[in-house]
Amino acid sequence: MARAKANGIEIEYETFGSRQDPALLLIMGLGAQLTLWPESLCEGLAEQGFFVVRYDNRDVGLSTDFDEAGLPNLMDAFAKLMKGETVDAPYLLSDMAADAIGLLDALGIDRAHMVGGSMGGMIAQVIAATHPTRTRSLVSIMSTSGRYGLPAGKPEAVAMLSAQPEGTEREQLIAHGMKLRTVISGPGYPTDPAAMRALVERNVDRRYYPPGAARQYLAIMASGPRVDLLKTVKVPTLVLHGEDDPLLPVECGRDVAALVPGAKIETFPGWGHDVPEQMVPKLVSSISSFCKTV
Repeated sequence: MARAKANGIEIEYETFGSRQDPALLLIMGLGAQLTLWPESLCEGLAEQGFFVVRYDNRDVGLSTDFDEAGLPNLMDAFAKLMKGETVDAPYLLSDMAADAIGLLDALGIDRAHMVGGSMGGMIAQVIAATHPTRTRSLVSIMSTSGRYGLPAGKPEAVAMLSAQPEGTEREQLIAHGMKLRTVISGPGYPTDPAAMRALVERNVDRRYYPPGAARQYLAIMASGPRVDLLKTVKVPTLVLHGEDDPLLPVECGRDVAALVPGAKIETFPGWGHDVPEQMVPKLVSSISSFCKTV
């Protein structure tokens, strides 16, 4: 892995494949490190002829954190949203989109396929709308427009976004991470417990940093819905969503596809809000087939 100066911060990133191939930028979700994009997915896309870049967003993993901004009061932010008041945040999704463009600049990449999952899908949507000349295509995965009134996720899944581990010992952090991954997964793609534990251990040991996830959550709230923004997207767009997503129901993905002119959508029964190994071949096929046509 390597680090690059981008948009005034430092971004940790990793690449797969040949620099001569079209670039494909993988943008991860809320509090999620680059390691949540399986290496098998990255290598599979590289084998299909793409120069794949995965990276840590600001405030997560090994990229620059914003600790000086302090820990946000998310309950207060929710209350303001309910009253229609403005939510203040140290940064917005547009700043995170600018980070991605800055990383492309640092790597000497003119244009890339923007592939984002969950919050990463939101960031990719912003990039596609506001930086169309840098965007070959948009692939929005298990994400949403943020439109008010869309179906809410299952209470137990939504609750995990703000749930805390029982303590700060490594084993307690691992147990919390495994519970999270179990709750957000789909019934059609159960994860082997040993494989799940290995992934959670790797992420806990790499960096456990919940304040950054809280500030990213605040950025989502402060940025507001992207309904009008998505209507302006001109680049080819593919929406991928699990039909059994417990966090962002499939209606959220269908809404994104309905808002972006000409967007295509694929939904998958049994898939939840994660990237299980069993889904990797399907994702490689869907993403590469779509991106090769644009």
